[in-house]
Amino acid sequence: MNIEFSTKQFRRLLDLVYVGNWVLNSARGNDRIPDFDEVESYLFSQCPRFDMNSLCEMSDGTILPSRAFSEGGIHEAIMDYEDTVFFEILAEELAHRDITENGLDAEELPVVRESYIREFERNGITNVSVDSDGL
Repeated sequence: MNIEFSTKQFRRLLDLVYVGNWVLNSARGNDRIPDFDEVESYLFSQCPRFDMNSLCEMSDGTILPSRAFSEGGIHEAIMDYEDTVFFEILAEELAHRDITENGLDAEELPVVRESYIREFERNGITNVSVDSDGL
């Protein structure tokens, strides 16, 4: 199969594959899913065809994203995503807790969750506290 990409499309594809592999493999330690690493390696091995040699490097016989690529801002995008997901999950869990503990109607969940989202947007975790008695 042949698929043609413009230089810009190929560069965006590198970002997508890197982020996807990061999400799927970064927390797995030594239990990585090798199929995803192989696809990433293959795609980055195509960088020279697009005059993007600086975005790939060889390590132990495997083509990998270069340090220039991984330090070029892609992790900022990943961190933005992780922050958003963290606060959304935290708001959801706290809202469920409040609904249960206060005997509120489940229909109020979106309102309670949204109040937490607004709080986190204003103050991050500054006003979050954990009762240390149970620790």
